[in-house]
Amino acid sequence: MSRPTPIPHPAPGATLVLGLETSCDETAASVVGRDADGRAVILSNVVLSQVEEHAAFGGVVPEIAARAHTQAIGGIVRAALEEAGVPLDDISAVAATTGPGLVGGLIVGAMTGKAIAASRGLPFVGVNHLEGHALTPRLTDALAYPYLLLLVSGGHTQILLVAGLGRYERWGTTIDDALGEAFDKTAKLLELPHPGGPNVERMAAGGHPARFILPRPLRGEKRLDFSFSGLKTAVRQAAQAHAPLSEGDVADLCASFQAAAADTVRDRVTLALARYRTDHPGLADPVLAVAGGVAANGAIRAVLADACARHGVRLVSPPLALCTDNAAMIAYAGLERLEAGLIDAMSAPVRPRWPLDETAAPLVGFGKRGAKA
Repeated sequence: MSRPTPIPHPAPGATLVLGLETSCDETAASVVGRDADGRAVILSNVVLSQVEEHAAFGGVVPEIAARAHTQAIGGIVRAALEEAGVPLDDISAVAATTGPGLVGGLIVGAMTGKAIAASRGLPFVGVNHLEGHALTPRLTDALAYPYLLLLVSGGHTQILLVAGLGRYERWGTTIDDALGEAFDKTAKLLELPHPGGPNVERMAAGGHPARFILPRPLRGEKRLDFSFSGLKTAVRQAAQAHAPLSEGDVADLCASFQAAAADTVRDRVTLALARYRTDHPGLADPVLAVAGGVAANGAIRAVLADACARHGVRLVSPPLALCTDNAAMIAYAGLERLEAGLIDAMSAPVRPRWPLDETAAPLVGFGKRGAKA
């Protein structure tokens, strides 16, 4: 269970939102409010990971995840309130992730949030998990709209213009695997432990990135979408051609894969930054924000920093604890929505697939997990 250091001292009588996150394999609760200057304050952010429960399967098993959420959620809520130093009587509203994600986990979090809200006569806010990621840079850095967002996580790879609360323009998305999925599937192929992304990066540090010539999907195309399925297939073919693999082979494959993935991200983001600068020429502080667990990868961060420097755009990356799945981002999104008068009925459903930009046309070949993005 991780508990990032909270930022103390909400304003006296401040609105406090209890947030719950159960969309995948983390059970999380957080209390967020504002200080006397109106800045967001994280009073608590408690996250219980299920990595050990799923490690033997090489990925998240939905039924195991849902059962673990059911067993843990009560204790996690109590821990978040205790860490925040506030009783439930001081909470102003409850927010919970209601999509996208694994339906069993979403039901656990949503029903728990609704039960707390109903028992206390509090407003309930259903939060899109992706909106939580999209608004995290406002929580951490008080960004002004509009800013560009690169969302790279286990199940999502998107470029979005964050124009305002509830105003998100999807400029690009994956047409098959998300970047995090490609890392995880590469790790599984090479028999590296779960979670795959950090272990691929660890092995890549000792490998030669130029040994294997791997594709950079969609590089040079004007569309801003991503594709990683072909890259994953090329890794599998290279591994089969050199089987049985030595430790050095695995390191070189990881390094070559990571280099290809980073080059692909650089190419897509460079195009997006050019469009952002053209569409919004008068911005005093143009920003590219990056969120999602893959944002912790050093090679990805390096290419993003270089691309931003070349376009005169500031790169903002929240702390890792707020890039991966957490409840502080859900509580903060709930706070923004509450302040805008956007609350939900107790009948609000969970939505396993819930695009952030609902006006964007679905893509042919859209991946199963990517479809929820």
